Amino acid sequence: MRVIAIIMAGGAGTRLTALSDNRAKPAVPFAGKFRIIDFTLSNAVNSGIFNVAVLTQYMPHSLNNHIGIGKPWDLDRQKGGVHLRQPYHSKFHEDWYKGTAHAVMQNIDFIKNSEADTVLILSGDHIYAQDYRDMLNFHYETHADLTIAVRNVPLEETDRFGIMVVDEEMHVTDFFEKPQERDKGTLASMGVYIFNADLLIERLLEGSTEDPRIDFGSQVIPSMIGRDKVMSYVFDGYWVDVGTIQSYWETSLELTEPDTPLNLYNPNWVIRTRSGERPPVKIGPHALVQQSLVSNGCVIRGNVVHSVLSPGVYVSPGAIIRDSIILNDTWVGAGAIVDKTIIDTEVIVGSGAMIGMGDDLTANHQMPDKLNTGINVIGEQSSIPAGKKIGRNVLISSFVKEED
Repeated sequence: MRVIAIIMAGGAGTRLTALSDNRAKPAVPFAGKFRIIDFTLSNAVNSGIFNVAVLTQYMPHSLNNHIGIGKPWDLDRQKGGVHLRQPYHSKFHEDWYKGTAHAVMQNIDFIKNSEADTVLILSGDHIYAQDYRDMLNFHYETHADLTIAVRNVPLEETDRFGIMVVDEEMHVTDFFEKPQERDKGTLASMGVYIFNADLLIERLLEGSTEDPRIDFGSQVIPSMIGRDKVMSYVFDGYWVDVGTIQSYWETSLELTEPDTPLNLYNPNWVIRTRSGERPPVKIGPHALVQQSLVSNGCVIRGNVVHSVLSPGVYVSPGAIIRDSIILNDTWVGAGAIVDKTIIDTEVIVGSGAMIGMGDDLTANHQMPDKLNTGINVIGEQSSIPAGKKIGRNVLISSFVKEED
């Protein structure tokens, strides 16, 4: 078998508010030193798949710089390797990627040139550890035309996923894309598909100008059910969609727990990333660090409790970081308090500032559906004035300065 992987990495991730203002969702930092896309890329190479295309679109610069030629993932190869594919205009291609299927259709030449017989399509914005070889074996053994990785999700979250109905042999008999009614079951698509290459191309090209194949969930997969052999593969390992501020915050801090379900320290399943050279973590004589992830290059002179710090964060004497996620090269001034807050890169928190104060959990009036549980989000390269007090569910956009 000749397998290629196509990673969908063009999403804007608008539910992450300021974290995705200037970068694609797969490029958002996660778990200290990683980016979200590192998990999908690492799954691929750990599964022995070394021919990978990454389809980018929204704010691709940070993602492109991070992946580069793919060396950290052993994807800097003359044969195969990583290919960054962005939409382009030509005689036959005149649009941006309009959806998942449309993006793959614009890259049919990559599939044909690879001479692959199997195409593994992946989402680049989920946190999980999966050996795709098990799913590939299931696909071949069942002689499927399409295999979809699925898992059960809480009933109240089914409107965020494609929901499938299956028979006793795991054939997919119906598919509902993000159903508003909660009566379709809880078996959700993970956004991991295995297609037979020739049939994938055939189904994509069936679309017309009036009825193009734009999306896998709403068009391609429903068109194949009852016509082709569509199977579901149940994955019971760790998998999280960190597409909301709440899930991003919860999943990040879960990694500080003693028995976290995602093992970042497994030598047999290494999560790879591009990591700059930084000095070791430095902890001052009066500092306190409890139940936290602290990345290389950090200097801790204050208190860090139940938090995640990315590389280069500086915590001044007397400062308290609690239940928070602080991204690269942020400076927290003396005596400042940061509670239940996500702070993006290169932010300056002035001395004595207090972020996350009080018990008023009134939802953010501009984004009540995104900020309603008390979490604050501070955009990159912002400056919080010394002594400033900030409550709950507050969003400060990127590049906001003291005078603003």
